[in-house]
Amino acid sequence: MVKNVRHTGIVVSDIERSIHFYGDLLGFEIQKDMLESGEYIDNFSDLQNASVRTVKMSLNNGDMVELLYYDSHPEQPDYSRKITQIGCSHIALTVEDLDHTYRLLTEAGVRFNSPPQQSPDGYAKVTFCKDPDGSLVELVEVIK
Repeated sequence: MVKNVRHTGIVVSDIERSIHFYGDLLGFEIQKDMLESGEYIDNFSDLQNASVRTVKMSLNNGDMVELLYYDSHPEQPDYSRKITQIGCSHIALTVEDLDHTYRLLTEAGVRFNSPPQQSPDGYAKVTFCKDPDGSLVELVEVIK
């Protein structure tokens, strides 16, 4: 069966803006940047004449996000996306110092649902922010 989680795919409306967010602000590094099209992409995406720029970005430990920009089938971002919507609700990332990360991201204009808060069991500090397209990103600092 499943051996591990390979990556999290995130469809974006502006690839450069998203590379800045996930790379410059969160610390992911580009591993692969490619343009894909043709029958292979059309088949697995269930689209016709799909053209997608795929940017695979990883952390030092190998954890990976895959940013996907479908220039052939552009969609508008949903900045009002709620955590209760059906489907993948968020990506959770562990950080070393959440208060520091929160300050840096806030200064960079990143929108948060709330300031960091301690979980009721005292295990972690947690907050949620939105990436440039409104996708939810949970930031967690384990404190116990």
